[in-house]
Amino acid sequence: MPAFTALDGTTLAYHVTGDGPPLVCLPGGPMQDSVYLGDLGGLTARRTLIRLDLRGTGRSTVPRDPASYRCDRQVGDVEALRAELGLERVDLLGHSAGANLAVLYAARHPERVGRLVVVTPSVFAVGLDVTAEDRLETARLRRDEPWFAPAQASLEAITSGRAKPADWDTVAPFWFGRWDDEARRFRAAEHQQRNDEAAARYASEGAFDPSATRAALAESPSPVLVLAGEYDIAAPVRVMKEYAALFPQAELVVQSRAGHFPWRDGAGAFVTALAAFLDQASAPLPGT
Repeated sequence: MPAFTALDGTTLAYHVTGDGPPLVCLPGGPMQDSVYLGDLGGLTARRTLIRLDLRGTGRSTVPRDPASYRCDRQVGDVEALRAELGLERVDLLGHSAGANLAVLYAARHPERVGRLVVVTPSVFAVGLDVTAEDRLETARLRRDEPWFAPAQASLEAITSGRAKPADWDTVAPFWFGRWDDEARRFRAAEHQQRNDEAAARYASEGAFDPSATRAALAESPSPVLVLAGEYDIAAPVRVMKEYAALFPQAELVVQSRAGHFPWRDGAGAFVTALAAFLDQASAPLPGT
């Protein structure tokens, strides 16, 4: 298993699979083992995926300082990985909470990012507002599903601040385009793959400065793809339109009938969208 040493001495592991130009992939969770990304629906046929196990997850070691789990403090880990790979610029993908880390890296090191893909991204780093009605309106697209009524009741409890612990499991079907046995197994595995201590610190005070990040992204030279799932209550389409508008060169793709893990809900559509974006020739950076 390839590994490298972060600036603070933490050993970080990464996984290399597939063929084609490299694509560095940052997992969500937050702080979940990158194994859940798999081959991103078969994208490995088009790209060499380099999945980073964030510190304290997967095969990476636990850092001496737990404060280093904070999202902004992991930007240096991504830069160290780029240097380890010997790449002048990286094409970068962040999923869910991993998109926060991806955009913080792009804001701090714009000259190091070729193309940026954010898949069903968390919005904490950029400070957008996902309202209760955004989530409930998206959820109502699933009204004909047999599990809808109890899941909707639990979602209403969560969005109104009345949630009980069981509600978080009851809303699980909303995360997937198909709530079947495979989705249930995937959901169950998440609990074993996440570092809960790290997750609790990921977005702790000081992790994000949305106004500064938005200002930096507004000057970003990189082409950006924002990929949303039609059914995703975590990253509703209305908000994803606002997310794409933060960048000077961004396109939004909404994958039909997909939830928070769109490569699982329609691998062909997912790979087609990413390949079409990633295979475009990037314009040279100013001054190069």
